[in-house]
Amino acid sequence: MNFIHKYILPKEVDFNAVILEQASVTRKIVSHIQKACFENDLSLLNPIAEDVATARNLKTQNMNQLLDVLITPYDKESIFRIITQLDWIALSVKHFHLEIVEYKLQSLDAYQAIAEKLLDMSNLLENGIGQLPTQNLTLISSNIDQILELYDQVISACAKTNAELLQHNDCITIIRGKDIIMQLKEIAKRIYVAANTLEDMAIKVV
Repeated sequence: MNFIHKYILPKEVDFNAVILEQASVTRKIVSHIQKACFENDLSLLNPIAEDVATARNLKTQNMNQLLDVLITPYDKESIFRIITQLDWIALSVKHFHLEIVEYKLQSLDAYQAIAEKLLDMSNLLENGIGQLPTQNLTLISSNIDQILELYDQVISACAKTNAELLQHNDCITIIRGKDIIMQLKEIAKRIYVAANTLEDMAIKVV
């Protein structure tokens, strides 16, 4: 039987598990922003580089497995999209950290409200992906609806932070701050897009 399973039967991969693992690492990466903003401690962003490297390895591994199997629980295009979009979230956080370092930012306190919502979004995305095996469309859709609502709240928080930033007389501070806010909006957008793909996957299997 082991011989038949190994050499004759199509290879099987638990894509629910591997996608959830990638989502969990992605959520952890986003959590570093929230912790750093909450503590107003830039050093708490340092683990991002290592965790992004882990996420990239998972993305490559998951892509290789996707190319190597015939049977998948969802269509291959949907799996490809969710793997790619989780990778984009991780890369967007990496780019946020890069700007913080290059701009020599001294404080993250102004971005705390935005960071909290980003973490909530990533938690909901991870939870929604974790619900895929149950095929509970109602529960998954509830998570996605909350993500979309939080995305609107992130945009509102970014607009408020931008308005406060414009009260400064220093053009360099304004430009630097606007770039940081733009990168936070990019992270939110990537989570939003991943949530839409999650909903597409859930609908197709119900």
